[in-house]
Amino acid sequence: MKLVLLACMAVVAAAAPQLAPLPVAILRDDRQDNGDGNFQYIFETENGIAVESSGTPGIQGQSNMQGSFRYTLDDGRVVEVRYIADENGFQPQSDWLPTPHPLPLHAQEQIRFAEEQRALGVTFE
Repeated sequence: MKLVLLACMAVVAAAAPQLAPLPVAILRDDRQDNGDGNFQYIFETENGIAVESSGTPGIQGQSNMQGSFRYTLDDGRVVEVRYIADENGFQPQSDWLPTPHPLPLHAQEQIRFAEEQRALGVTFE
């Protein structure tokens, strides 16, 4: 009985009308590619999405890039992320990125003590 009820609910959910997303106007779309690995682009839409990036060839064959992107949440708050991507990897910066909790003081003290012991040549087997 439960299986039949679950199957009926799945059929009803699948048959529900799907809302099509409304089209969003593009306010700005500027692109420049020099053909030598240097590029720049800026993209903005009317709903608050914006992307800006520029790039140059890197010394290890990668593209070095820096830029930002932003968008608006449903509650009106704006999320913005700035980044650099180069031979050191992707390095984002934003108040919206999660950060680890600081270590408790007793853990910090244990780490400091272990580093002191290691510097003195103390080893444990």
